[in-house]
Amino acid sequence: MQREKEVRVEKIKECPECGGLHISKDYGRGEVICEKCGLVIDDYYIDEGPEWRAFDSVQRENRARTGAPMNYLTHDKGLSTHISWKNKDAYGRTIPHKNRGQVYRVRKWHRRIRISNATERNLASALRELDRLSSKMGLPRSIRETAAMIYRQAVEKNLIRGRSIETVIASSLYAGCRKCNVPRTLTEISQAADSDEKQIGRAYRFLSRELSLKLMPTRPEEYITRFCSKLELDRDVISRGEDIISKATELGLTSGKGPTGVAAAAIYIASIVEGTPRTQRAIAEVAGVTEVTIRNRYKEIAEEIGIEINP
Repeated sequence: MQREKEVRVEKIKECPECGGLHISKDYGRGEVICEKCGLVIDDYYIDEGPEWRAFDSVQRENRARTGAPMNYLTHDKGLSTHISWKNKDAYGRTIPHKNRGQVYRVRKWHRRIRISNATERNLASALRELDRLSSKMGLPRSIRETAAMIYRQAVEKNLIRGRSIETVIASSLYAGCRKCNVPRTLTEISQAADSDEKQIGRAYRFLSRELSLKLMPTRPEEYITRFCSKLELDRDVISRGEDIISKATELGLTSGKGPTGVAAAAIYIASIVEGTPRTQRAIAEVAGVTEVTIRNRYKEIAEEIGIEINP
């Protein structure tokens, strides 16, 4: 009977009175309530949380029965132990000098057995490079973990052989950026990784095909905010640039064109229209395209949309 009630409560998706979808659970009273009309849908709900209480974060951590989550940015996923470099025991007391040699040997062998074979050694080196490259580019942790997962899948399928670690890490990071909708150009990643852009692009296409990543093409409007920030342009230029790209997309002017070139052309047009012009050279340096590309794109877009530009 109790199991039937639990299943019945879990199946409640909408309010039977008003049809509202915002259903909340009051664990203190054991009730299921509709937030829209206030109807008490069920007065029998069991709190599935822990039986203990915690009044601050320290108590919560001390009383929790689970450890830290897995960390995919380390080769062992953070599941191994760590021996501190400090010469103190578990109670904080200083280790006597006669025992320090033994602790040193234990620490040395512990460090060695953490990396037991060539695969783990490769993974540890690659993830260190990934962390360095991500920090250099200022990328968030979510992108780092996504790129680490892509690299781990490549290692499991033996796709690394014949390619340098730096190239595969850079291509994994590029794929992670696209997967998390935080686009970075191949030029930016190749400059940060100090690797050849063509090799990174070739490795990215190979990983995308073999791992079936199915990443959507980047859109020009995704670059507008970042490029405008580097050019010190205000919000009006950003809005105008996004509007220009939206109109150009409706007319089919962005089809088959590089997204960075289209974004650069839209920023050039928007900066002139809003009275804060930037030179084609300055925009080209930020966007990583040539001035010729900006010239060709902005003339085509301005003519089709009906904007007169006097550079």
